[in-house]
Amino acid sequence: MHSTQISGLFNTPIAMANLTDNLPISIAILDKNRRVITINSAFEALSGFYREDIRDIPCFHVTRSRLCMQNCPMEKGPTHIEPVSIETDIINKNRELIPVQLNLAPVRNHQDNCVGYIETIKDLRSVQENTSLIHHAYAFDHLIGKSNEMIKLFQHLPMLAQSDSAILITGETGTGKDILAETIHQASNRSKAPFVKVNCGALPETLLESELFGHQKGAFTGALDNKPGRFRLAHNGTLFLTEIGDLPLSLQVKLLTFLDDQVVYPLGSTKGFQANVRVIAATHRNLDQMVKEKKFRQDLMFRLNVVRLHLPPLKNRGEDVRLIMDHFIHEFSSRFNKQINGFSKEALNKLLRYSFPGNVRELRNCVEYAINICQKNEIQLEHLPAYIAESESEPENNDPVNQIAETSTWIIPQTSPSNDNQKWADMEKNMILSALIEAKGRRKKAAALLGWGRSTLWRKIKQYGLDS
Repeated sequence: MHSTQISGLFNTPIAMANLTDNLPISIAILDKNRRVITINSAFEALSGFYREDIRDIPCFHVTRSRLCMQNCPMEKGPTHIEPVSIETDIINKNRELIPVQLNLAPVRNHQDNCVGYIETIKDLRSVQENTSLIHHAYAFDHLIGKSNEMIKLFQHLPMLAQSDSAILITGETGTGKDILAETIHQASNRSKAPFVKVNCGALPETLLESELFGHQKGAFTGALDNKPGRFRLAHNGTLFLTEIGDLPLSLQVKLLTFLDDQVVYPLGSTKGFQANVRVIAATHRNLDQMVKEKKFRQDLMFRLNVVRLHLPPLKNRGEDVRLIMDHFIHEFSSRFNKQINGFSKEALNKLLRYSFPGNVRELRNCVEYAINICQKNEIQLEHLPAYIAESESEPENNDPVNQIAETSTWIIPQTSPSNDNQKWADMEKNMILSALIEAKGRRKKAAALLGWGRSTLWRKIKQYGLDS
């Protein structure tokens, strides 16, 4: 807790927090029964837990590391443990799996008896090589894509990462706004400091204010200790406010004040804390419309919207779908120790024709499910989730031919046998366009209307340049 004292080190006792909170590495002090005595601010930021909430809790309930379940060094007992350093992972409060380097050493008294343990954790996300992406020609950290929108984004990210300007990320649910925000943080000079995420729609207003700005002891009923708040935990790092459109109006004012002067005022305190924090916000809502409806402050919108990045829906990203599928196959095949080389023709065609309303998140879940149940070297149609396998195939949204079918500005000349000057090629091209419009872009149906095989239609579409 904040009141933990250290005696004998200096002339007067000092608070443990004053010694450890300014260190950038996560530190936890455990008793000999492996229960938490205290943690520092970096540990709070990494794990998502506050020190006052986890005191006397067994450490494996806090770190939830793979090491805890498989071979905890402290299970040997205090008389046998030696300092260890190992790469493993932890699961934070937001249920995110984080690769870490965990260092553990016994704390001994003057009689050389173990009285507890000190544990330090280093976040490896910024330095760990992701083998599936290192040689990827169309990637920026954990973002993958070769569509025009993604290439433009990759070009701007290095410059944006070095700036401290506020960023607003927009896009549908599941498009990867969280990953983009963390990618910007990891590519910045703040990468060694905390990346702290807060979901503005996950907590009621009264709790959210305390979570963001912290509170002083006695500020309200139940405030039994000081709480630093997420702004303070993100000091020298990045605060990511996801679902910013759900932030209550009263807190929008307080956030705007912070963005103007960079000072945090905890509840119940008149003394502010100068926080060096970069703010990145994200939303799937239309903030411009919310401003018009007086549901979001225009001045805050202007303040957050210094740089706006938009992640397009997966259905509009063309060849990116295949790239992302290949990446997830590699990732989950390695994780589940399976030799899966790809999709069957039928399964691949079904996925490429599916619209994925849940975007990249839905695609990831689909591939993970398929690899879990697949017992072959190739994912078949029956391995896909039933709702996808049984769905009616939709036209490819980035297909120019399908875009023709969705627009009303195309004027198709009527073919006439009396027009001797019109070449057969022009007539056939117009027939194909008319059939595609009548079939609403569905090539299989268009081929049936023309009385052709599907392969014949595809060949003629390519012949007349309708696919470019």
